[in-house]
Amino acid sequence: MAEIHFGTLFLSFLVLLFSLSVHEAAHAWTAERLGDSTGRRLGRVSLNPIVHVDPVGTVLLPLVAMTTGAPLIGWARPVPVAVQALRRHPRDFMLVAFAGPASNLLLAALASLVVRVVPGHAVVAGLDVAGPLTQLALMALQLNLLLAVFNLVPVPPLDGGNILGGVLRGGLHRAYESIRPYGVFVLYALMLSGKLGAIIGPPYLFLARLLSL
Repeated sequence: MAEIHFGTLFLSFLVLLFSLSVHEAAHAWTAERLGDSTGRRLGRVSLNPIVHVDPVGTVLLPLVAMTTGAPLIGWARPVPVAVQALRRHPRDFMLVAFAGPASNLLLAALASLVVRVVPGHAVVAGLDVAGPLTQLALMALQLNLLLAVFNLVPVPPLDGGNILGGVLRGGLHRAYESIRPYGVFVLYALMLSGKLGAIIGPPYLFLARLLSL
């Protein structure tokens, strides 16, 4: 039983790695389309997880989640963006920021489609793969919805923080940017206090219902 549980967690971690890689590659690809090729030059327009790994967000946090039963969320190494190279700042920077969560929403939608179209029995090489395939798709659906909603929390350096920073102007923008060096500590405080679940829970459930999870 423990072996099956470990196998499920390991598979979840692989799905998370892939989803985070798509997320960061989407940032880099979008930035390039909007005028900044920094991500391309650094090899970040890639689905290779090695180029995106962040020791804390990609390794430590997921491992803690696996051992404590907390939701499996995380982040990868941010893609550098040369704002001055973007054709229309701050609009383009907001689009680059939104591209990551949007890619996770797209993966979630594709996973939902797989769940819908996989028949009750699908035999390949004498094995019924319908159950494992559906389980994998559900896992991808849940993880990508969590990643999308989590990254849209308006706390820098998350994507939601970058989007909100692009909307604010003048003194509000300066005041908001002043908390950026402490954003990670704000996130940890939200996680440890349980407030993060209250923030991401409602939009996650709304999107899950929308995709008929």
